[in-house]
Amino acid sequence: MGKKSQRTSQTSKGERRSLARDVVKATRRDYMKSGMRGINQLAAFMRGKNVVLTIENPNKNETNKRMIRVPAADVWRRGNFKKS
Repeated sequence: MGKKSQRTSQTSKGERRSLARDVVKATRRDYMKSGMRGINQLAAFMRGKNVVLTIENPNKNETNKRMIRVPAADVWRRGNFKKS
């Protein structure tokens, strides 16, 4: 057996959450409602990042997919930021 490592404190194994799940969920819910997500997505799009938007499915026959994810470049155009 090898020698034990000499350390002054234990290193965390990362086994448990640092925040309660309901706190994380509430924070996410507030972020999604606040409108900051759209602002952050637009800022990322302007920086040239690959942004993906969630929109209502235009094909109403696909009832199992109410929302779909599409690239922002297909919805927004440079200089014309109108959501469809």
